[in-house]
Amino acid sequence: MNLFPFPCPAPPSWRVEWEELTRRFEWFEAMKGCPQDVRYHSEGDVWTHARMVCEAMAAMPEWRDLPESQRELLFAAAVLHDSAKPVCTRVEEGRITSRGHSRRGALLARRLLWDHSTPFALREQVCALVRHHQSPYHLLDRADCERMAFLMSQTVRCDWLAILARADLLGRHCADEAELLDRVELFAEFCREAGCWNGPRTFPSGLSRFEYFRAENRDPLYHAHEQSQVEVILMSGLPGSGKDTWIQTNMPGTPQISLDAIREQHDDVPGREQGAVVQAARELAREHLRSGRPFIWNATNLSRERRAPLVDLFTAYRARVRIIYVEAAAADLFQRNRTRSAPVPMAAIERMMQRWEVPEPDEAPHVEWWIDGMPQSLNL
Repeated sequence: MNLFPFPCPAPPSWRVEWEELTRRFEWFEAMKGCPQDVRYHSEGDVWTHARMVCEAMAAMPEWRDLPESQRELLFAAAVLHDSAKPVCTRVEEGRITSRGHSRRGALLARRLLWDHSTPFALREQVCALVRHHQSPYHLLDRADCERMAFLMSQTVRCDWLAILARADLLGRHCADEAELLDRVELFAEFCREAGCWNGPRTFPSGLSRFEYFRAENRDPLYHAHEQSQVEVILMSGLPGSGKDTWIQTNMPGTPQISLDAIREQHDDVPGREQGAVVQAARELAREHLRSGRPFIWNATNLSRERRAPLVDLFTAYRARVRIIYVEAAAADLFQRNRTRSAPVPMAAIERMMQRWEVPEPDEAPHVEWWIDGMPQSLNL
């Protein structure tokens, strides 16, 4: 079906095409010779582990029984799950660590699959699998395990996550393999009972979901009541993705706070840290909020870290927050940027992509994803 750039094992041989994989993707070379802690990976380097994981998945009956598109998706996650280890591996106090490789791997996966035009929802499921691939081993040790299971389920199918976790364990040599496999089974049983096994945990409303994840000990069945007095739209998307077009089409005439416009007043360069620009924009936002005027915050807002303080600001004034994420195909985005009156430097765009995180459903009461001008769902 060619939904992903990786050749996926297929019947009757179920053979992993390693020669084809390594020929297409030079970044596999970085895995070769990248060391791992022998306590958890006595099989060898990251490349050895990656091969063993993919081979293990290709042999799993539960993977083979899936529809072809789902097999392709999970195999792509297996290929990519440790892709960031080479850039995250360090030696600390005599021990090898790759702290942060899951999150960094999700960012690398997003860029790679976007470049290869993988459909949005499929791509984001792979990114979420990479981001959370270690969670089944440790989730039940957390005091907030139910909350975290609900949170993960908003972006990743936990049944697929369990398959990836099993393959990850079968593709390594470690003393605690049996214990960790038992943990994956307990994770699966917990998610089934919690109602978040093969789809997102449901909530009475988007506002109920938002408030559940913002407060401790919140009942997931509680139906939150809307008390907002004004709507604020928070745009998100790379330069050239179509944010201005979306606004002109869907919200013409709505007041905007545009960081680009403020930058022009300050004669700044896009992509650089600009505290004065953001501070001026936040003060404009407060003026709108105090006056009860709806408005649009129009900027890239590419990471959760950037979006969260803005959502906090708007909700502090009892505003109803609506995140609009806009995305374009790679070729279209770069073409639009080249034809802008003031193109964003490619180096700046590349830096932005290093923190490119698609908004998730828990970030606001209302989150929408517009891909190539059409609304889409984040979930399959």
